[in-house]
Amino acid sequence: MDTVTIERRSAIMRLVRSKDTGVELKVRSLVYGMGYRYRLHSKDLPGKPDLVFAGRKKVIFVNGCFWHGHKLCKRARIPDANREYWVAKIARNAQRDQEHLIALRTLGWRSLVIWECELRDAAALLVKMKEFLDE
Repeated sequence: MDTVTIERRSAIMRLVRSKDTGVELKVRSLVYGMGYRYRLHSKDLPGKPDLVFAGRKKVIFVNGCFWHGHKLCKRARIPDANREYWVAKIARNAQRDQEHLIALRTLGWRSLVIWECELRDAAALLVKMKEFLDE
């Protein structure tokens, strides 16, 4: 059972953003600081990737650990309230993510998924992104 009213829960959920999240803005700042230029949320590509490097045929998705079901991450803990709903919702999100990655690969695009928790080690994340973009 939810601990807040339906109206309050609706107001909270309206505040959840699908793009330009804090995590995405941090990744964009790091990539831009490395000297790479990109486009945002290309509607032409499956999944509307967060960062698109068209000349390299590479994309980066920035995923929140909770919303995309990052396995073995404490940020991805399923709430006890309305547990069945959240398990199904996050499973659907993860399945859709996989479908988008497969579709992009079929179209000849390379993809990198960056998880919210990876921002804790910015140096390692910079190395990971540089290797991906330069390979």
